[in-house]
Amino acid sequence: MRVKIHGAGSIGNHLANASRRLGWQVDICDVDSAALERTRTSLYPGRYGKWDAEIGLHESAKAPKSGYDLICVGTPPDHHLALALAALDEKPRALQIEKPLCMPDLAGLAQLVAKAKAQGTAVFVGYDHVVGLAAELAQKRLKTGDIGKVQTIDVEFREHWGGIFAAHPWLAGPHDSYLGFWRRGGGATGEHSHAINFWQFLAHEAGTGRVAEVQATLDYVSDGKVDYDRIALLNLRTEGGIAGRVVQDVVTVPHRKWARVQGSTGSIEWTCGVRPGFDAVRWWTNPGREGFEEVAKTRPDDFIRELQHIEAALASGSPDASPLALARGIETMLVIAAAHESARTGRRVRLDHSRPPDLDALQS
Repeated sequence: MRVKIHGAGSIGNHLANASRRLGWQVDICDVDSAALERTRTSLYPGRYGKWDAEIGLHESAKAPKSGYDLICVGTPPDHHLALALAALDEKPRALQIEKPLCMPDLAGLAQLVAKAKAQGTAVFVGYDHVVGLAAELAQKRLKTGDIGKVQTIDVEFREHWGGIFAAHPWLAGPHDSYLGFWRRGGGATGEHSHAINFWQFLAHEAGTGRVAEVQATLDYVSDGKVDYDRIALLNLRTEGGIAGRVVQDVVTVPHRKWARVQGSTGSIEWTCGVRPGFDAVRWWTNPGREGFEEVAKTRPDDFIRELQHIEAALASGSPDASPLALARGIETMLVIAAAHESARTGRRVRLDHSRPPDLDALQS
């Protein structure tokens, strides 16, 4: 595989390292030459032990074009769609876009869908938790049917964003990037939208369909320097009638990344970082049976598994069936947009999945 990565920040470095671990050829491009130099001299060697001279570094205006199997967009979300549309002109086999897919106004999303479909390029969105080993264990446990009929789903991604700034020491704080501005894709609802996506993943695996209704309470911080939501509380209902809850925030210490599927005869819990270096799945079924399994995982493993999954999805000939497929990322973006609309109006918002993915698909 030959890979091109837009963005020399934290995500771009993770994707580059994962690609090299798989033996792929990699080029990183960025509009900021200082970011490329930081990658070469500190960020990449600081994380992975040494710089890999086989990685190409290019200023965006001078970067090679075409001939790539996979192009990854790992920039801030307010640049995702413009770069993705330009990347499609290079006709890669696949396009990977980091989460969240775009800004909550959804502008340009329908254009991306149409262009990717016309060209036949598979598009994936970087919600890597759903293809992790622990998620796979939870999925298999759910498919056994041992917990009976699914009654509700709860997912929480509660984590102070100090860890994000520790990974990006060149940022002075949320005001210094998109993170401090919800309209640019930041705040709890955008940055920790892994929780929304994981909820949808579990709902799909339970056979209860897409999210149909969203009712949200968001706690915004707006002080002239920033404008973001620090706490997002979402009540969701699927097309199949299952109701549940998502909580995302950027204030909780220590973090809690957790999901629970409650069935009529048992339950399944997934925990990310149950202890350092491990995720876990625990389950209970009647009468009084339970199980627990830990899986070892590092942060680089998340990206290695994601890229392995994309490679396998392409080889399968059915990339649209992937939980990382563009359609799933769009479902998550519709919930993000609906959450902000619900918080603004104080009303429940219904999602019309029959319409193109824009704000007209939200009905309060």
